Amino acid sequence: MQKLLSYVRRAVDHYYMIEPGDRIAVGVSGGKDSLALLAALANLRRFYPKPFEAVAITLEMGYAEMDFTPVQRFCETLGVGYIRVPTQIKQVIFDIRKEPNPCSLCAKLRRGALHEAALTAGCHKVALGHHYDDVVETVLLSLFYEGRISCFQPVTYLDRKGITLIRPLLYTPEKYVRSFARRSALPVVHNPCPADGNTKRQEIKDLLYRLEAENHGLRDRIFGAIQRYPLRGWEPDRTREKPVPEDPAEP
Repeated sequence: MQKLLSYVRRAVDHYYMIEPGDRIAVGVSGGKDSLALLAALANLRRFYPKPFEAVAITLEMGYAEMDFTPVQRFCETLGVGYIRVPTQIKQVIFDIRKEPNPCSLCAKLRRGALHEAALTAGCHKVALGHHYDDVVETVLLSLFYEGRISCFQPVTYLDRKGITLIRPLLYTPEKYVRSFARRSALPVVHNPCPADGNTKRQEIKDLLYRLEAENHGLRDRIFGAIQRYPLRGWEPDRTREKPVPEDPAEP
């Protein structure tokens, strides 16, 4: 937990993600990334100098085999409120529209439902579980398939909704998230989506894996280029970086 907190604290400080009195909705899909993010923010509340609240929100996509009961118990152990929002997103995409390329529409529907649920819960900030590797992959996806250099921002204000999106895991490598999820026995819920793993993002992920086998540190160089370029919203304020206090429970 200590290492995860150090990654998250650095991102939160560099990009002014949290202000006093914030009530933050954490989008919890049941995957390792969102559960790790939830655990980090729940623990960050204990010592962060700006007091804030966290609420977990899960969109139930319409897959009968997805059981979020273990996630609910996990939220209880963290002392975090848990909201489950039933949706028919799966039925709309696969049964009604029969989308051959469902990911874009799915993401749009999920964003809308999550933002509405956050506002209903009194949250004007939403924390998303995009990590370090997601950043690098997104830039390459944009470059390869759109012919431009772009990426989501660490902090994004949606003026039409009055919601600010934050991404506290952006310094956290996926391999560490995976390791943390295993060591902490996070209650990961299997994603039964038929498109899972068959995407352009997975192709980029596989490509990076092959390239980095011969070019160690490739991801780090790409990420550093994003900040040095910088892409809009990506120049960090490193003067705000502070050490994370020792956690006596950390082995």
